[in-house]
Amino acid sequence: MARIAGVDLPQNKQVWIGLTYIYGIGQARSRNLLERLEIDPVVKVKDLTEDETRRIAKTIQDEIRVEGDLRKEVSQNIKRLMEIGCYRGVRHRKSLPVRGQRTHTNARIRKGPKRGAVAGKKKVRK
Repeated sequence: MARIAGVDLPQNKQVWIGLTYIYGIGQARSRNLLERLEIDPVVKVKDLTEDETRRIAKTIQDEIRVEGDLRKEVSQNIKRLMEIGCYRGVRHRKSLPVRGQRTHTNARIRKGPKRGAVAGKKKVRK
């Protein structure tokens, strides 16, 4: 089982897809990394040699910010935006979309489930 950057890569996937299971590595970065290390991207993860796995792990550790460090940096950036009170920080604080999407309709993922209308007081008849 290939374990890189604290993540177990799926055995039956091609290497370039398997590397995308690591937070901070997408498809483009995965392909570039494998091309630079001269490793065939379509080989399955289970067929990687120990040397290839070691080279991938060392390169990722030395050159790319991934997993815990990256998550920590992203959360610190969001906290900084909220502390300085900029527009994006306010949107984060209110759990609303940050990147200009409409909220009149949609945005249910970010805003949460719909809240039902609050029933008003019944009027007394005379």
